[in-house]
Amino acid sequence: MQARPQRSNTIDRSEQLPLLGELPVEHLFDMHVDLEPPQPIATHLGTRMTFIARGGVIDGPRLRAEILPGGGDWLLVGSDRVGRVDVRATIRTHDDAFVHYESRGIIKVPADGLQRLAAGEVLPFDETYARTTPRFETADERYSWLSEVVAVGYNILSRNHIDYRIYKVL
Repeated sequence: MQARPQRSNTIDRSEQLPLLGELPVEHLFDMHVDLEPPQPIATHLGTRMTFIARGGVIDGPRLRAEILPGGGDWLLVGSDRVGRVDVRATIRTHDDAFVHYESRGIIKVPADGLQRLAAGEVLPFDETYARTTPRFETADERYSWLSEVVAVGYNILSRNHIDYRIYKVL
């Protein structure tokens, strides 16, 4: 006598998950950061490009602040020409709260992108893939909501400068 297949008692909960064509988001702020020229360092993992922040401005519907000098991006560009973002910075809000900012992400530029950046060109958004996932930490109750969000950033690259548009995923 053959054994009959067991019926699963497991409920398919995937039908409860939303199937989205677009992520619902809320615009939090735009961030504009001036950078020192990169410090390239060849390593066995790829080229490290250290960008130190000179400072910057945050302006938007949910946050107004400045980026303090001294943070930066410790970008790793692998042999696949993909840049892996590793940003850390300190934010001081317009009302003097301090927020720690970290971001990871991916940057992919056209084959001639690094030469164009070095020549002072701004790489158009539609020619690059520069996406980040910011995280925030603060004990200041006015801004504790920042520590509770999943955020995504869309970035535009230019020589010694980067612009971000940061969204909260709803």
